[in-house]
Amino acid sequence: MSDPISLPRLVATTREIDPVDDPLRYASPSDPIAWLRRGDGLIGAGPEVLRLDVGEDGRLDALADVWRAIAQATDIDDEVELPGTGLVGFGAFAFDEGSAAPSTLVVPSTVIGRRDGRAWLTRIDRLGGSAPEVRPRDYGAQWSATLGPGAMDPEAHGAAVRSALEAIRSGELSKVVVARDISGTVPAAADLRRLVRALASGYPDTWVFATDGIIGASPETLVTVRRGTVTARVLAGTRPRGADADEDAAITAELATSDKDNAEHDYAVQSVLRSLRPHTSALAAAEQPFMLRLPNLWHLATDVEGTLSNGSTALDMVRALHPTAAVAGTPTDAAVAAIRRIEPFDRGRYAGPVGWIDGDGDGEWAIALRCAQFGPVEGATRTVTAHAGGGIVEGSVPEAELLETRVKFRPIVDALA
Repeated sequence: MSDPISLPRLVATTREIDPVDDPLRYASPSDPIAWLRRGDGLIGAGPEVLRLDVGEDGRLDALADVWRAIAQATDIDDEVELPGTGLVGFGAFAFDEGSAAPSTLVVPSTVIGRRDGRAWLTRIDRLGGSAPEVRPRDYGAQWSATLGPGAMDPEAHGAAVRSALEAIRSGELSKVVVARDISGTVPAAADLRRLVRALASGYPDTWVFATDGIIGASPETLVTVRRGTVTARVLAGTRPRGADADEDAAITAELATSDKDNAEHDYAVQSVLRSLRPHTSALAAAEQPFMLRLPNLWHLATDVEGTLSNGSTALDMVRALHPTAAVAGTPTDAAVAAIRRIEPFDRGRYAGPVGWIDGDGDGEWAIALRCAQFGPVEGATRTVTAHAGGGIVEGSVPEAELLETRVKFRPIVDALA
């Protein structure tokens, strides 16, 4: 990554505008940048002004420190002053610091935003430059992906779960998340904005994201920082939705009383509390989880909120929290080591942090779940890989864990089809 001393000085100008009917039309068809939820969010457009990559020999610590230096040196003219105005960077980070996939933070030349009924446009450029005008583009033709088994097929997934259970019984760890993959191709000219739009329409209560080729609809907030307050939502413990209200009621009653799922959920909550406690003067979490309803799943969920005590930014909190027990396990180091041993692939950015940060250090970050990573164009196609996983604890059953991954694949697989 660039030496902070050599980083360019930026200028960011934000002005309020009339709401744009479909801001996604301004994004790149082949490499969209988006962060959407319930009709609000941010769209990145135009050429990149700045890209920061941390490779397998780097750490998120460096990225957080460099962003702080960039923000301090940026001239910001912001007449709106809402979260996501002024200087904004969009990030997609690798799950594992040893991954071959980079952790990337991108600053686009234009950001179109909407929040609480207000809309704005931000132009960002290097000092003395002039951010180009961006124009909406019609959506390209409909397309679909061709998908098949990846490096871990269902049989191999069962063996991986059994290996995880052996590690738990040996005392190596208490919980570990085991994922499997599917892979395939899409047409080289596929307009990926169509995938973003389908996810935003089908899953409006999730964080729909697109940054540097990874696109998804995550139900899990990693961390939000806003004016000194930090919040997080923890999800662990999952069931598929029922066919009707009576079946849903039975499913949620069973999930709420499941010792296995409540233990898995508690590991995840305690992991978040331990990570946040050194950075907060006050910190609270509900004693009991609530049921989060999604179109295809029920999750046990707990919200956590605290008051930051040390001027930490959203990237500092990402660094402190990732990886949580919800996507790695407990203890963290042992779980990550087990994942490296058990899974026959590099997760890349799956289950890594994805989101945005502004010049004040505020931001919204989710965990990259229900997502697919798109590779470079190779001839007539480009590759696509998706992952889904589940937390393995004492009492987990391989067949049930495979069913859980199938349900978790559904949002992205349906959208790709």
